[in-house]
Amino acid sequence: MKIGKVGLGVMMVVLMMMLNLSTCSAWFGNKRKSGRNSILPGEAMSSRPSLMNHAAGSSIVFPIYGNVYPVGFYNVTLNIGQPPRPYFLDVDTGSELTWLQCDAPCSQCSETPHPLYKPSNDFIPCKDPLCASLQPTDDYTCEDPNQCDYEIKYADQYSTLGVLLNDVYLLNFTNGVQLKVRMALGCGYDQIFSPSTYHPLDGILGLGRGKASLISQLNSQGLVRNVMGHCLSSRGGGYIFFGNVYDSSRMSWTPISSIDSGKHYSAGPAELVFGGRKTGVGSLNIIFDTGSSYTYFNSQAYQAMISLVS
Repeated sequence: MKIGKVGLGVMMVVLMMMLNLSTCSAWFGNKRKSGRNSILPGEAMSSRPSLMNHAAGSSIVFPIYGNVYPVGFYNVTLNIGQPPRPYFLDVDTGSELTWLQCDAPCSQCSETPHPLYKPSNDFIPCKDPLCASLQPTDDYTCEDPNQCDYEIKYADQYSTLGVLLNDVYLLNFTNGVQLKVRMALGCGYDQIFSPSTYHPLDGILGLGRGKASLISQLNSQGLVRNVMGHCLSSRGGGYIFFGNVYDSSRMSWTPISSIDSGKHYSAGPAELVFGGRKTGVGSLNIIFDTGSSYTYFNSQAYQAMISLVS
């Protein structure tokens, strides 16, 4: 399970849905917010608004590779940089930031499927709202006002130190439009990982509800609706989409609670039922986390389950 650096005040259940055939789910976010446009040159200036409007009514779909077992994780391929290069990123709705292991130089990097990312020099300032979204408190201090430093810790003991910068994402929309979009990206130059959970990766695709997540940035630029969904097959693989609903006939809809669950997706308070019987364990805060392979219970729910099966 991957969670952001900010500590959680409640114990949570992480729900991963695994069905015999396939699981398709989608989430609606907030209404689109205005933001600055970051479409790069490559199209005539006069054509940019029409391109953006055309893309906004479409979707971005990424094939998903991997499985729950024996691989134990899912990843997608994103093309990032100038020129764009492919990177394999773990899909994680439980954390916010998309980042790559990078040669800044790297003081501690794990094995990667591709050469380390070469960072751009377009640094994001410390007091930028995207930087603030990654900090543990609102009153954080800046060692360098021209640079956003961050640290993210995950529940599987993985952690990363890095700097936040802007670079180019090459994105293909389902209506045939291809855009080079400048968005925030983490340059992770110091990683700590547990050997028991380690696997080679270029980085993390953070899809949480924070401002720095990829779906939030795309939405703020007016490129896609703030909607995200995924379809995972028990045979492995699947796809994830941003924007308009893709292949809606295969979707199962799960309302997301408006109650504050930090930067996570939550279906709201849940009750533990076993064999059709109530267990008396309720008010469980459930979050959806694609960075976790299994379903986890807090201590109260776990003990109740053990007492019922023993």
